Amino acid sequence: MSKIKTFEEACEALELDSKKVVPDFSMYPEKHQKAMVAHSKLVIIAEALNEGWQPDWGNSSEYKYEPWFYMGGSSGSGFACDGYAAWNTDSNCGSRLCFKSRELAEYAGEQFTDLYKDYYLM
Repeated sequence: MSKIKTFEEACEALELDSKKVVPDFSMYPEKHQKAMVAHSKLVIIAEALNEGWQPDWGNSSEYKYEPWFYMGGSSGSGFACDGYAAWNTDSNCGSRLCFKSRELAEYAGEQFTDLYKDYYLM
């Protein structure tokens, strides 16, 4: 399978309708809506990129990976993927956003930087 390049491709890979899959978050405070939409999209992207892999949180020998970002300036213009982080049974980010390999974590961080920025920054 070639790597997913867009949210729409991730939906297609999972047989989801990209126009219907993201919930309406308009009832939430406006300052959080963009992050909630981004999280919804990132969960789908991670699932598609992982191709059915499910993390085993009871297995401390199985590494799980997440993109790691560098925050440059205070304006957020320096937000960029800075590699990956690996962890075992501990979690410092949402478990739905982890990847089965460091290569996938780096790819997702670089390919979907704007979504991660919307998710992590206010």
